[in-house]
Amino acid sequence: MSGSLSTSSPEIPPAQQGAGRVIDEFISHLRSERGLAANTISAYGRDLALWRRHCASNGIDLRAAQPGDLTDFLDRVRAGAAPASTPLAPSSVARLLVSIRSLYRFMSREGYVQTDPTATIGSPARPRSIPKAIRLDQVEALVELPRTDDLLGRRDRAMLETLYGTGVRISELVALDVDDADLEGGSLLVRAGKGSKSRHVPVGRVAREAIAAYVTQTRTVLAGRSDGPRARGALFLNGRGGRLSRQGCWKIIKAYARRAGLEEVVSPHTLRHSFATHLLDRGADIRVVQELLGHASLTTTQVYTLVSAPRLREVYLAAHPRARG
Repeated sequence: MSGSLSTSSPEIPPAQQGAGRVIDEFISHLRSERGLAANTISAYGRDLALWRRHCASNGIDLRAAQPGDLTDFLDRVRAGAAPASTPLAPSSVARLLVSIRSLYRFMSREGYVQTDPTATIGSPARPRSIPKAIRLDQVEALVELPRTDDLLGRRDRAMLETLYGTGVRISELVALDVDDADLEGGSLLVRAGKGSKSRHVPVGRVAREAIAAYVTQTRTVLAGRSDGPRARGALFLNGRGGRLSRQGCWKIIKAYARRAGLEEVVSPHTLRHSFATHLLDRGADIRVVQELLGHASLTTTQVYTLVSAPRLREVYLAAHPRARG
């Protein structure tokens, strides 16, 4: 969704236009007062457009919707019935309810509705997804593919080594500036974490060497290709000298994953997941891993213990006095 997030549509009857204006006001509130990211606002807009289409096609006044109307809607989208085109995953249904609940709370505060139809509806249970990590030998096969005697190869090697060596998110990686990398001290200042929280993360020898080779031999060449201040101190640059985008970084990773035969198992977060899982497998304290990943809650980090059961068994058998016969 680009440009205005107006929910007006030729499919919506005139009687529903008032509801559309309320939704537009809510979207404006998300943007100007809550300061949500553009992608998040777009997701709200898509979710609420779906709910509004359901109300319009079933003669429901969105401002007078009842709990039964909402549960019927959720049941329909789970099954892939109109207004959904395919069955929605439980996580998508849960997000839909969050969007609709937020709308009605806003409408209640602003006096648009007397009762909130979402107040008596519990949140659906979200399936706990287990992070997908790859083996150390697969990581090594991936990060060693970029050629270090090639201009962009040095950049790509530095990117992959940084992702696996620090566990930063791709969005955090592309937001790094040159001044954020303290190679002598062995740390990165990560400024773009979720919740706008900055943190320092250590950088190991291999990643430091890869970054140093890129900065001294490649970045200056790429920066010279820019016809303006597009880079603005960015650490990782694209072939035109501008700051590398998240999408650009992801395309690079996918290309190398394809060459390594790992395309089916590598996602944007795979190296981050592998970083955390390999640390825990080798005995790292979970609270240390939490700090390294920048998780606000330990609960978020604990999901990685689900993929480290062999390590837990190994430690148990080695440490408990009566574990072995």
